[in-house]
Amino acid sequence: MATPEPTPEPKRLRIRLRREAGTRALLDSLLDGDHQQTLDFNALMRGLGRRAFGMLLLLATLPAFIPIPIGGVVSGPLVVLLAAQLLIGSRRPWLPGFIARRGPKRQTLAHFERIVAPWLLRLERVVRPRLAIVLDHRLASTVTGLLLLLLGVLLSLPIPFTNYPLGGLILLFALALLERDGAMMLVAWGAGIATVATTGALSGGLVSAMQPIVDRIF
Repeated sequence: MATPEPTPEPKRLRIRLRREAGTRALLDSLLDGDHQQTLDFNALMRGLGRRAFGMLLLLATLPAFIPIPIGGVVSGPLVVLLAAQLLIGSRRPWLPGFIARRGPKRQTLAHFERIVAPWLLRLERVVRPRLAIVLDHRLASTVTGLLLLLLGVLLSLPIPFTNYPLGGLILLFALALLERDGAMMLVAWGAGIATVATTGALSGGLVSAMQPIVDRIF
């Protein structure tokens, strides 16, 4: 007797499975192709829903991990742009057209993946979807946006030896959003508050840099 052919997966199921892919799986899928090709941010956001904030935050920190002096200057404003949208309660991220049509090259993404892969391997053992209210509640989204805004400003400032630590902390926020892990977001909040307080005090430039933004918000 002939074995019946498997029923094709419904389109809605395929979309749901793609949305539930882990961070490493998403990165691996982005690396599949010509490494000289430039990725399109619009294409990256399709099908991710609110997880798109996490993916864009992850990609926004790329320059901070590249050994160039202006890495933080490039990453910081992108983080601030996304953070401001979380702060005002946007459900989906928005990027200006000139940014949305151009993303990182796969070669750059592969270099970044080699740096963060060991950390992702460790975190994947504990990360899982939980405490969704910490991700979806309006007030929680405001806290996340405000902390990321402050971290993005700090990353933009020419403070020596801070690109990797600040970039790593922003990646923690990105991972919490991508993996839908509210417990990890609480950890990111605590680390973010401590980092802003410590780095801001040491730099002496946070208050003056943030004053125009705070005036506009409040």
